[in-house]
Amino acid sequence: MSALTVQHEPVSGDSWEGLVRLWEETDAPEGCKVEIIEGIVTVAPPPVNHHNYIAVKVQRAVMSVLPDALEVYQTLNVAIPSREGLYIPDLVVVPEEAVLEGGAFVPATLAELAVEVTSKSNASNDRVAKLAGYAQAAVPLYLLIDAFAPGGPTVTLYGEPKGGLYRVLQAGKFGETFHLPAPFGLKLDTSTFPTP
Repeated sequence: MSALTVQHEPVSGDSWEGLVRLWEETDAPEGCKVEIIEGIVTVAPPPVNHHNYIAVKVQRAVMSVLPDALEVYQTLNVAIPSREGLYIPDLVVVPEEAVLEGGAFVPATLAELAVEVTSKSNASNDRVAKLAGYAQAAVPLYLLIDAFAPGGPTVTLYGEPKGGLYRVLQAGKFGETFHLPAPFGLKLDTSTFPTP
Protein backbone atom coordinates (compact mmCIF):
# COMPACT_ATOMS: atom_id res chain seq x y z
CA MET A 1 0.00 0.00 0.00
CA SER A 2 1.38 3.41 -0.89
CA ALA A 3 0.74 6.74 0.80
CA LEU A 4 -2.58 8.43 0.11
CA THR A 5 -3.24 12.15 0.04
CA VAL A 6 -6.33 14.12 0.96
CA GLN A 7 -6.72 17.41 -0.91
CA HIS A 8 -8.18 20.33 0.97
CA GLU A 9 -9.73 23.70 0.48
CA PRO A 10 -8.61 26.42 2.89
CA VAL A 11 -11.28 27.13 5.47
CA SER A 12 -12.28 30.80 5.36
CA GLY A 13 -8.77 32.09 4.79
CA ASP A 14 -7.10 30.45 7.79
CA SER A 15 -5.21 27.74 5.94
CA TRP A 16 -3.04 26.46 8.85
CA GLU A 17 -5.95 26.13 11.27
CA GLY A 18 -8.06 24.57 8.53
CA LEU A 19 -5.32 22.08 7.71
CA VAL A 20 -4.98 21.10 11.35
CA ARG A 21 -8.76 20.58 11.61
CA LEU A 22 -8.69 18.40 8.48
CA TRP A 23 -5.74 16.45 9.92
CA GLU A 24 -7.58 15.94 13.21
CA GLU A 25 -10.71 14.75 11.40
CA THR A 26 -8.98 12.37 8.99
CA ASP A 27 -10.22 8.85 9.63
CA ALA A 28 -7.34 6.51 8.83
CA PRO A 29 -6.97 2.79 9.50
CA GLU A 30 -5.31 1.91 12.80
CA GLY A 31 -1.53 2.12 12.71
CA CYS A 32 -1.41 4.47 9.73
CA LYS A 33 0.55 7.68 9.99
CA VAL A 34 -1.45 10.84 9.21
CA GLU A 35 0.76 13.87 8.50
CA ILE A 36 0.55 17.24 6.78
CA ILE A 37 3.30 17.54 4.20
CA GLU A 38 3.56 20.80 2.28
CA GLY A 39 -0.11 21.57 2.87
CA ILE A 40 -1.43 18.12 1.96
CA VAL A 41 -2.84 15.67 4.50
CA THR A 42 -1.05 12.37 3.83
CA VAL A 43 -1.95 8.92 5.14
CA ALA A 44 0.87 6.36 5.07
CA PRO A 45 0.60 2.66 5.87
CA PRO A 46 2.17 1.27 9.05
CA PRO A 47 5.92 0.67 8.75
CA VAL A 48 7.36 -2.79 8.09
CA ASN A 49 9.39 -4.76 10.62
CA HIS A 50 12.84 -3.69 9.32
CA HIS A 51 11.78 -0.05 9.66
CA ASN A 52 10.71 -0.57 13.29
CA TYR A 53 13.89 -2.51 14.09
CA ILE A 54 16.07 0.37 12.88
CA ALA A 55 14.00 2.93 14.81
CA VAL A 56 14.25 0.99 18.07
CA LYS A 57 18.03 0.52 17.69
CA VAL A 58 18.48 4.26 17.20
CA GLN A 59 16.14 5.00 20.11
CA ARG A 60 18.08 2.69 22.43
CA ALA A 61 21.39 4.31 21.45
CA VAL A 62 20.05 7.86 21.89
CA MET A 63 18.47 7.03 25.25
CA SER A 64 21.83 5.81 26.56
CA VAL A 65 23.30 9.33 26.23
CA LEU A 66 20.21 11.53 26.62
CA PRO A 67 20.57 14.56 28.89
CA ASP A 68 18.07 14.63 31.79
CA ALA A 69 15.85 17.44 30.48
CA LEU A 70 15.27 15.72 27.10
CA GLU A 71 13.13 12.75 26.08
CA VAL A 72 12.89 10.68 22.90
CA TYR A 73 9.46 9.97 21.37
CA GLN A 74 8.30 7.67 18.57
CA THR A 75 4.85 9.06 17.77
CA LEU A 76 5.03 12.73 18.67
CA ASN A 77 3.43 15.20 16.26
CA VAL A 78 5.69 18.15 15.44
CA ALA A 79 4.40 21.24 13.66
CA ILE A 80 6.04 23.57 11.17
CA PRO A 81 3.22 25.99 10.28
CA SER A 82 5.44 28.13 8.04
CA ARG A 83 5.88 25.08 5.73
CA GLU A 84 2.30 23.88 6.20
CA GLY A 85 3.77 20.80 7.82
CA LEU A 86 2.83 18.55 10.69
CA TYR A 87 5.14 15.54 10.79
CA ILE A 88 5.36 12.40 12.89
CA PRO A 89 9.08 11.62 12.89
CA ASP A 90 10.13 8.05 13.57
CA LEU A 91 12.01 9.53 16.53
CA VAL A 92 12.22 13.05 17.89
CA VAL A 93 14.06 14.41 20.90
CA VAL A 94 12.40 17.34 22.67
CA PRO A 95 12.43 18.83 26.16
CA GLU A 96 9.99 16.98 28.38
CA GLU A 97 8.20 20.18 29.42
CA ALA A 98 7.13 20.73 25.78
CA VAL A 99 5.11 17.52 25.88
CA LEU A 100 3.71 18.20 29.34
CA GLU A 101 2.08 21.40 28.05
CA GLY A 102 -0.54 19.24 26.33
CA GLY A 103 -2.11 19.72 22.94
CA ALA A 104 -2.01 17.68 19.73
CA PHE A 105 1.52 18.67 18.66
CA VAL A 106 4.69 20.47 19.69
CA PRO A 107 6.53 23.10 17.64
CA ALA A 108 9.37 21.54 15.66
CA THR A 109 11.51 24.48 16.77
CA LEU A 110 11.78 22.77 20.19
CA ALA A 111 13.31 19.56 18.80
CA GLU A 112 16.99 18.78 19.28
CA LEU A 113 17.00 15.81 16.89
CA ALA A 114 14.57 14.42 14.31
CA VAL A 115 15.06 10.93 12.89
CA GLU A 116 13.31 9.61 9.80
CA VAL A 117 13.64 6.04 8.55
CA THR A 118 12.40 5.91 4.97
CA SER A 119 9.59 3.67 3.82
CA LYS A 120 9.41 2.58 0.20
CA SER A 121 6.04 4.27 -0.35
CA ASN A 122 7.03 7.77 0.81
CA ALA A 123 10.84 8.03 0.93
CA SER A 124 10.82 11.23 -1.14
CA ASN A 125 8.92 13.04 1.64
CA ASP A 126 11.74 12.30 4.10
CA ARG A 127 14.47 13.19 1.56
CA VAL A 128 12.97 16.46 0.32
CA ALA A 129 9.94 17.95 2.10
CA LYS A 130 10.85 16.96 5.65
CA LEU A 131 14.50 17.84 5.11
CA ALA A 132 13.42 21.36 4.12
CA GLY A 133 10.86 21.57 6.94
CA TYR A 134 13.23 20.53 9.71
CA ALA A 135 15.89 22.90 8.36
CA GLN A 136 13.43 25.81 8.27
CA ALA A 137 12.40 25.02 11.86
CA ALA A 138 16.13 25.05 12.73
CA VAL A 139 16.07 21.56 14.26
CA PRO A 140 19.79 21.23 15.15
CA LEU A 141 20.17 17.64 13.87
CA TYR A 142 18.26 15.61 11.29
CA LEU A 143 19.22 11.95 10.86
CA LEU A 144 17.92 10.41 7.63
CA ILE A 145 18.18 6.63 7.47
CA ASP A 146 17.36 5.76 3.87
CA ALA A 147 17.13 2.03 3.17
CA PHE A 148 15.70 2.81 -0.28
CA ALA A 149 18.32 5.28 -1.55
CA PRO A 150 19.01 4.80 -5.26
CA GLY A 151 22.68 3.82 -4.68
CA GLY A 152 21.90 1.49 -1.79
CA PRO A 153 21.01 2.01 1.89
CA THR A 154 22.49 5.23 3.29
CA VAL A 155 22.58 7.29 6.46
CA THR A 156 22.91 11.07 6.34
CA LEU A 157 23.31 13.35 9.33
CA TYR A 158 22.30 16.95 8.64
CA GLY A 159 23.06 19.83 10.99
CA GLU A 160 23.97 23.49 11.39
CA PRO A 161 20.69 24.79 9.91
CA LYS A 162 20.98 28.30 8.50
CA GLY A 163 18.56 30.18 6.27
CA GLY A 164 16.31 27.14 5.92
CA LEU A 165 19.13 24.88 4.72
CA TYR A 166 21.21 22.16 6.34
CA ARG A 167 24.85 21.27 6.03
CA VAL A 168 25.67 17.56 5.61
CA LEU A 169 27.69 16.62 8.71
CA GLN A 170 28.23 12.98 7.70
CA ALA A 171 26.98 10.69 4.97
CA GLY A 172 27.66 7.03 4.34
CA LYS A 173 26.35 3.52 3.96
CA PHE A 174 24.70 1.11 6.36
CA GLY A 175 27.47 -0.50 8.40
CA GLU A 176 29.39 2.68 9.18
CA THR A 177 29.53 4.48 12.52
CA PHE A 178 27.92 7.91 12.70
CA HIS A 179 28.83 10.60 15.21
CA LEU A 180 25.98 12.64 16.67
CA PRO A 181 27.46 15.77 18.27
CA ALA A 182 26.40 17.52 21.49
CA PRO A 183 24.13 17.30 23.34
CA PHE A 184 24.34 13.60 22.44
CA GLY A 185 28.03 12.79 21.96
CA LEU A 186 26.95 9.48 20.45
CA LYS A 187 28.67 7.02 18.15
CA LEU A 188 25.82 5.28 16.31
CA ASP A 189 26.78 1.86 14.93
CA THR A 190 24.64 1.06 11.87
CA SER A 191 26.15 -2.40 11.21
CA THR A 192 23.00 -4.17 12.46
CA PHE A 193 20.61 -2.19 10.24
CA PRO A 194 18.80 -4.65 7.94
CA THR A 195 18.49 -3.92 4.23
CA PRO A 196 15.28 -4.41 2.26
